Amino acid sequence: MQFSTKLITRTALFLALAVLLPIGFHQFGMAGRIFLPMHIPVLLAGFIAGPVSGAAVGVLAPGLSFMVTGMPPAYAVFLMSIELLAYGLTAGLLYGRWRLNIYLALVLSLLFGRTGFSLALLLMGQFVDLPYGVKEYFAAAVVTGLPGMAIQLVIIPPIVISVRRWMNP
Repeated sequence: MQFSTKLITRTALFLALAVLLPIGFHQFGMAGRIFLPMHIPVLLAGFIAGPVSGAAVGVLAPGLSFMVTGMPPAYAVFLMSIELLAYGLTAGLLYGRWRLNIYLALVLSLLFGRTGFSLALLLMGQFVDLPYGVKEYFAAAVVTGLPGMAIQLVIIPPIVISVRRWMNP
């Protein structure tokens, strides 16, 4: 696969947004675990720039953000990297390559991402003594993230449709 300047630039833009957007949320006292601001640029990267960009932004954003800002917490970097990789990759594949409806692609991407999170948590639990079971962590992550997922369902499709229309007049 050849990486064009356009793909690299778009990927870098979404990666920068994935680091900067959570900073803005935290400045206004809005919790990242509830509103999931890092997830938005990752999903947009997948939907707009494709699965490679979405996967790259997803896997790199948590670690880069941790190195630059100290967020997310160190224990969450691995979990979020797996979850966001799944978000970006599936968004790009389902919408860009397989041409699914944007809302269906988004819902399925969210399900794949949360599944990736729980599998990563299960793997992590094999090496680290977790104070709770995987079921409890997964349920807490899903319930806590419901407002963020609702925001994603409301704002991502119109953004993607508008940007796609603008890119391909």
